[in-house]
Amino acid sequence: MPTRPAAGPRSPLNRDRVLRAAADLADRDGLAALTMRKLGQELGVEAMSLYKHVANKDEVLDGLAELVLGEFDLPTDDVGWRQAMRRRAVSARAALARHPWGTVVLSRTRPGPAMLRNLDSVIGSLRRAGFSVELAAHAFSLLDSYVYGYAVQEASLPFDTPAELTELTASIMDGFSAAAYPHLAEMGAELIMKPGYDHGEQFGYGLELVLDGLERARDAAA
Repeated sequence: MPTRPAAGPRSPLNRDRVLRAAADLADRDGLAALTMRKLGQELGVEAMSLYKHVANKDEVLDGLAELVLGEFDLPTDDVGWRQAMRRRAVSARAALARHPWGTVVLSRTRPGPAMLRNLDSVIGSLRRAGFSVELAAHAFSLLDSYVYGYAVQEASLPFDTPAELTELTASIMDGFSAAAYPHLAEMGAELIMKPGYDHGEQFGYGLELVLDGLERARDAAA
C-alpha cells in the first residue's frame, strides 16, 4: 500500500509531476535515496504506476538533467557574449545550489531537448562574438568546468553563512600556531575574520578572470 497518500484532491499523475517529485526527493534526501519505490511513496502511488510515465530510473535521471538545465539562463542574441555567459554561469551556480546532485545527472549520455538547447545557444553566442569553432569549444569547456567545479566545492563546504565561516575559522585558528602556519593565520585574521567578508563573492571574481582570459584569447586569434 502507498505510505504517503495525498490529503485532498491530487492532480493527475504525469511525467512532469513524476520528475518534479523526483527532484524534491533528491533535494531532500540525496540522489542515492531516489528509487522507484520511494518515488512512488513520494507521490502516494504504487511504484508500478510510475512506469506509465517513465520507462525506468535511467529515464528519471535523464529527466532530472532536463529540469536542472531548464533553470539555466541561456544566451540570447540580444546581449553581448560576456553578459550572456555571465548570466548563464550565475544562474547555473544558483540552480546547482538548489540541486546539489545536479552535476551528477548533467553527465548523462542521452541529451534531451534542454541539453541540446543549452549546447547550441552557448556555442551560438560565442560564434556570433567572433570565437572560432575550436575556441568556442575551449570556452564552453572552461566555463562549465569552473561553474560545475565551484558548485561541487560549494556543496561540500562545512558552513552556509558568513557568520558560520567566521566561527569555523576562529575554531581552526585556535588549533594551530600562527608561527607554524603564518600565511593561514594572516589570511584568517586579515581577510576571513574581517566584517563583511563573503566567501560566495569568490565566484564572481573567478568568473571575471575566466571571461577576461577568453576575451584575450579571442582577440589574439583574430
